[in-house]
Amino acid sequence: MADSYQAPILLAGERPKTARTPLQRLARFAGLCLLCTVLLGGGYLGALQLTGNFNTVIKGELYRSGQISPQQLKDYVAEYGIKTIVNLRGDNHGDDWYETEVAQSRDLGIEHIDFGLWARRELPPERAAQLMAILRAAPKPILIHCKAGADRSGLVSALYLAIIKQEDRQVANAQLSIRYGHISLPFIPEYAMDRSLANLERDLAVSITE
Repeated sequence: MADSYQAPILLAGERPKTARTPLQRLARFAGLCLLCTVLLGGGYLGALQLTGNFNTVIKGELYRSGQISPQQLKDYVAEYGIKTIVNLRGDNHGDDWYETEVAQSRDLGIEHIDFGLWARRELPPERAAQLMAILRAAPKPILIHCKAGADRSGLVSALYLAIIKQEDRQVANAQLSIRYGHISLPFIPEYAMDRSLANLERDLAVSITE
């Protein structure tokens, strides 16, 4: 007599196991990969913030960063010979970080220039022209900084390379990238920086060089 089939015995509350389909396994793998990417990306961006996100754009001429500490500023002035700070966060009179930066710049004998930009608003051509004129005239080396050193600093670094140095567009555009903490996704507000760069490069001859 053939053996009769016996259903598996389940403990209380236990659900029967079902084999995953290839599509389900692929979806699970993709989900794990996405989770790892998010965790790694978050760690990378966090590390940039902890270090001040200081980077060289053109050695001996232009540097970029986020909001750095007074000690970091002192060290960078000593090591790189910084002569001008361009603060892309604008005049924040009364805020501790701003008052400290202005006072320290004065003590270190370097020029401090405020030029407010907003990471979530496109930069108009006339404002870009004003900024390029400031960067041309300012004593070098220059350190430009915003809060995180990713979006506004990335846009201005890219414009400096493209407009003032006439650098290859691909090289210039690399300043506005994930390497420095900028995320280029059309559905986030900071994508205004990408639109600004594209528009200003497209209208370069008319908007900037006149």
